[in-house]
Amino acid sequence: MYLYTDFDQQLINERVVQFRDQTERYLAGKLTEDEYRPLRLQNGLYVQRYAPMLRIAVPYGLMNSRQLRKVAELAKEYDRGYAHVSTRQNIQFNWPALENVPDMLEGLASVQMHAIQTSGNCIRNTTTDQYAGVVAGEIADPRPTCELIRQWSTFHPEFAFLPRKFKIAVSALEEIDRAATSFHDIGVYLTRNESGELGYKIKVGGGLGRTPIIGSMIREWLPREDLIAYLEAVLRVYNLHGRRDNKYKARIKILVKALTPDVFAEKVEAEFAETIKTLKVQPEILEKLDQEFTPFDYQNYADEDFSALFAEYPKFKQWFNINTNAHKVAGYRIVTISLKRAGIATGDMIVEEMNLIADLADKYTFGELRTTHEQNISLVDVPQKDLFELWQILEKNNLARAHIGFITDIICCPGGDFCSLANAKSIPISEAITRRFDDLDTVYNLGHIDLNISGCMNACGHHHVGNIGILGVDKKGAEFYQITLGGNADHDASIGDILGPSFAAEAVPDIIDEILNTYLDLRNEGEEFIETYRRVGIQPFKERAYA
Repeated sequence: MYLYTDFDQQLINERVVQFRDQTERYLAGKLTEDEYRPLRLQNGLYVQRYAPMLRIAVPYGLMNSRQLRKVAELAKEYDRGYAHVSTRQNIQFNWPALENVPDMLEGLASVQMHAIQTSGNCIRNTTTDQYAGVVAGEIADPRPTCELIRQWSTFHPEFAFLPRKFKIAVSALEEIDRAATSFHDIGVYLTRNESGELGYKIKVGGGLGRTPIIGSMIREWLPREDLIAYLEAVLRVYNLHGRRDNKYKARIKILVKALTPDVFAEKVEAEFAETIKTLKVQPEILEKLDQEFTPFDYQNYADEDFSALFAEYPKFKQWFNINTNAHKVAGYRIVTISLKRAGIATGDMIVEEMNLIADLADKYTFGELRTTHEQNISLVDVPQKDLFELWQILEKNNLARAHIGFITDIICCPGGDFCSLANAKSIPISEAITRRFDDLDTVYNLGHIDLNISGCMNACGHHHVGNIGILGVDKKGAEFYQITLGGNADHDASIGDILGPSFAAEAVPDIIDEILNTYLDLRNEGEEFIETYRRVGIQPFKERAYA
């Protein structure tokens, strides 16, 4: 993974000192709320419903065990003993006291972490597949590309105050997209030309929120060394032409739609003709980035035969088949730890769990872990010979629920329990659905289903792209929930269709139950939910749900 240089560390340390002074001046009444707001946003600090929220940057979801232990330490000392994994692979604290935030940032800086550009109208954390670099079938490891984008975008003076926030994702697999790349302001797709040279395809204008849009392809081939020049051109066009008079129409997706993708692409090409003169990435820089992510010293292990253990421990077999994935190196396996437990908010980890996961990363991997878009944690380099022992530890600590990719592996924003923007609570709805489908045999019979919940139209829970989406809405001060069906964040991206009028909170589990029963009645053998829905359409689901 990328490690800070002395220059990086000095810059982050000085930023902490600067923000400490700004916060002290604000608390002393020397800065107004309007003066302090952009300063705190530049350091990842929001004011939420009940307390500030501090969002920590986790570049492309990659952390080491030392960093996770520091997060646990800060959660214990300055928060309420837990931290939250977000859908952008970042980590959030929900209850810090404002006066303690500079101390928290100082602690993060000691382990090469920060909260810079995790909020505000700037380029946010670049995301990618949580299995990057270890899963078979990649065109190339996307992490060097993510790191290149991170270094270019962090502290970029021209793009510190864009019309709206800006998000970039990188995809390196042709068969699956675990980063929802089509729904980003810029989607970067690794590809190779006929000569085998590595480059990119570029989509722009994707996004969720009030106006969900699938990104448009504007470049089918871009040489690797030209990526930064092209991204710079896209951002310059957006910065110049994006609306600033209405925040609801300020995202790049609105600009691309208004101009049309073809016209937007023409403007980018004109700007690119200028940026390429000075921003071509030199080969030695690309080589250095590749070296930051060279493979670990994998041992020459053979694949394990678990037949006897599977027969003796059926739950281990379930966990192996569902919560682990093939690794491109023989004798290893990718493990995903579910952070979706009844009684615990989606994506939350308590201090003891964070310390445990850090210990497991040290004992069974190379000391690294990944946060995932689905709000889980992955250990991606586990020797197969250690899987049974690892599973036993996870099972003992309520971290081995075998449901990754199934209906109770819910994506869920914090909602009205924390967020001042939310129209309704998300966490109780997630909890009610989790308890309704607590029988794993029922869950497995339903097949793979993405269920996503957002507390408002900002869509932090990505409800638009859930096979089943749930959106909290306000009806004269009461919390209601709108259901969408048919969304998908993969390469065959689609935006969910609204089922009809919204439902009261207590009715939601029953409605989800009826939707799933309709699917079971209509599906052909071997069909997943999204396939059945695309074949039969929304009408039969609507008729049953509102009968």
